[in-house]
Amino acid sequence: MHFVLPGFKRGLLVTILWLSSVILLPLILLILTALQLKGAEIWQIVTSQRVLASIYLSFKMAALATVVNVVFGFLLAWILVRYEFFGKKIVNALIDLPFALPTAVAGIALASLYSPNGLIGEFLMRFGLQIAYTPIGISIALIFVSLPFIVRAVQPVLANLDGSFEEAANILGASKFTTLRRVILPILLPALVGGAGMGFARSLGEYGSVIFIAGNVPLVSEIAPLIIMSKLDLYDVQGASVVALLMLCISFLLIIAINALQWSLAKKISPIK
Repeated sequence: MHFVLPGFKRGLLVTILWLSSVILLPLILLILTALQLKGAEIWQIVTSQRVLASIYLSFKMAALATVVNVVFGFLLAWILVRYEFFGKKIVNALIDLPFALPTAVAGIALASLYSPNGLIGEFLMRFGLQIAYTPIGISIALIFVSLPFIVRAVQPVLANLDGSFEEAANILGASKFTTLRRVILPILLPALVGGAGMGFARSLGEYGSVIFIAGNVPLVSEIAPLIIMSKLDLYDVQGASVVALLMLCISFLLIIAINALQWSLAKKISPIK
């Protein structure tokens, strides 16, 4: 096989060494640290009510944030691609703000906004709805940090979408909703799934923006990353490694499933392209 660019073997070697040092080596050390405990101790940590509740809450809130972002992220991408309006460039730049903003700053801002005496929180408290220091506050923080993944995944695909498909559907008498459902969404679906997967993974590992608005009440509003940090504060490195390894295994399986779904959808629409 002839390669256009020379140095393939050396480049591959450098890539493997780099990935090993950045990804594989920390994972191996994490596993070895967790295995310093006995099997009974690992099982006790994994099956403890507090750990299970925190992991369940993390996945539930991450899933909720992902569903919300898929809907509104798609709408944002649609508006930015299909319409021209005053301040469009500013809106487009604001979407990337969660990437640049320190998560702790975002957490403080959200907690101040949705706290019982905050600008929005005080108004909602009149109706008996509390956002901050509840699981709802966690979902809002996760929506904030993971929204750009959906928008930036869908936006370029939507911008490059061939308009002839929509014109053909219109000529054949399809309504706008039918065109959206039968023509546009199937083409955008791999990008939506990919963006949702990245946003979901980002939400699972979020810590800085959540701790300020969550309240961190055990069995109520305590997320898995906080459990890990709490164990590290107590110098329980092995216990923290066990919880982190459990989160890692579950997240890895979910990411594989999401990627498999994305590849399957991409293959189905490849003849259309």
